[in-house]
Amino acid sequence: MIVDLSDRHLYLLEDDKVVRGFLVGIGKMLTRTPEGEYWIINKAPNPGGPYGAYWMGLSKRGYGIHGTNNPGSIGKLVSKGCIRMYNEDVLQLASLVPIGTRVTIRA
Repeated sequence: MIVDLSDRHLYLLEDDKVVRGFLVGIGKMLTRTPEGEYWIINKAPNPGGPYGAYWMGLSKRGYGIHGTNNPGSIGKLVSKGCIRMYNEDVLQLASLVPIGTRVTIRA
C-alpha cells in the first residue's frame, strides 16, 4: 500500500501494481502525515469518536488509517497526521488488507 501525500491518494497494490486508489485526507501544515515505511499493527471496527467506521493502527505510535464522521474533509489537509478515508472506503480496504501490511507514505 502506498499513501501519496502529493496527490492525497492511498493506492492498494497487488504484485506491485495499483489495483485501487482512494482519495484521502492527510495531516495539516503543523501536524503533517509522517513519511516513511510502516505496517498495520491493529484493526478495530467502530472505534468511536472522530475515527468513523474503522481504525487501522500504524507502527508509528498514534497514527493510523481511519474513517471519518466528517466526509467533507476527504481530499484536504485537515488531520493531526492520520490518513482519513470515507467510511465506505475504509471498510472496503480493511476487508482486503491484513495486519502486517506494509504502508509506504511518500511525498
